[in-house]
Amino acid sequence: MKIFSKIKLPGVKDKFNIGLDIGTQSIKCVKLKVSGSDTELVGFDLEESQLDPTEILKKIKHTEDADLVNISFCGSSTVIRYVNFMKMNKNELKQALKFEAQKHIPFALSEVSLDAEILRDDLPENKMFVLIAAVKKELIQQRLKILENSSLRANVIDIDSLALINAFNFNYPKAEVLEDKSICLLNIGSTISNVNIINNGIPALSRDIHSGGANFTKKLMDIFNIDFKEAEKLKITPDAENANKVKASVESVLTNLAAEIRTSFDYYESQNTSNVVKIFLSGGAGKIPGLGEMLSACLGIEVEFWDPFRKIKISDKLDAEKLKQCAAQFNVAMGLALR
Repeated sequence: MKIFSKIKLPGVKDKFNIGLDIGTQSIKCVKLKVSGSDTELVGFDLEESQLDPTEILKKIKHTEDADLVNISFCGSSTVIRYVNFMKMNKNELKQALKFEAQKHIPFALSEVSLDAEILRDDLPENKMFVLIAAVKKELIQQRLKILENSSLRANVIDIDSLALINAFNFNYPKAEVLEDKSICLLNIGSTISNVNIINNGIPALSRDIHSGGANFTKKLMDIFNIDFKEAEKLKITPDAENANKVKASVESVLTNLAAEIRTSFDYYESQNTSNVVKIFLSGGAGKIPGLGEMLSACLGIEVEFWDPFRKIKISDKLDAEKLKQCAAQFNVAMGLALR
């Protein structure tokens, strides 16, 4: 029993956690100071991504006095599966994974870094509910090399979807959010959207859809015959003359994304007794005017943006207004920093 764990001894340093979300279009960084039960945001960065992000990462290292960072991955080189196992302890699960994981992972086990977590151990027939996660080693090595070139080191390696769930559960305890109901965390990134269904705080389905904010931009590029930068600007701040045309373009892309989301819901609902009753939205595409309302109309379900800093103390030294404007882009980075 850790009798002294809650006593802050004189001279004991505060702990700083840094979450680094390296996306295709932007790099997001969150720095948290953890002292006892208090969690305070003491730094954040949002930078445009580059083909080689080394200089940006060096800048973040300098600005945030960073060394160890928590990072994550998404897309086709990552896998998350939710599986029923016979009830066993963590050590037994570790051994069983060597034989069982290949049934659920579409890569050779030698190619991936693999982990598992027991989510529930109270299922009928002496079963337990287990999350299996895997990331291709090649992808990890590439990212570690980039960090090394920037004089940074990886502390925790995670998957975007799990970081999102972590941030959501911290900020929205299940007693406050539709207890005993199923909800969806939808994060619309630049090229990938993460769909995560959680029930009573426990994840039950995670899926990456290869569609995101860049698809909306490309549609506008085609329709208005403009370059990427102009289309990005038009997408977020459409002028009065083109507002309806922009909205129609966004809706046409959103319809395809909504169909993929609906497929995920249908699969989940066919396997479970509860329906998805609400979507909590995040990601850079959230800056598109009216996106939440359009998505709600497409799927016939309530959509709400969620705040990754809802339960976090914000340092007085930070630009609170700037943070508010881009908060929806920090959900993954926040989940990483909370690790």
